[in-house]
Amino acid sequence: MKILLDENLPSKLKANIGADHEVRTVREMGWNGKKNGDLLGSMTLAGFHALITVDKNLSKQQNLSRFPITVFLLKARDNKHETLQEFMVLVAEYCTKPLQTGLIEVSL
Repeated sequence: MKILLDENLPSKLKANIGADHEVRTVREMGWNGKKNGDLLGSMTLAGFHALITVDKNLSKQQNLSRFPITVFLLKARDNKHETLQEFMVLVAEYCTKPLQTGLIEVSL
């Protein structure tokens, strides 16, 4: 599975997803500063299956049903690696089975 970490997430989280998945960051893809709609379109064209973000406004600003991807919204208090590691365990569990498209809110 091809997964993208949003630009506001620490790149160290890549290691928390598991070796079975190709995980890239927005920065690695050269997509820093892209607006959400452009980012989702670029992801689709590049064959990504999922986006991991803490951007609570994404689903309000974008019609996610237009894109054949899953958006994992981490409902965390901050975007520090130490905080988000626990959420990544749950995301990794979701990624062991077929994903639904659209928004999946991940909370502890």
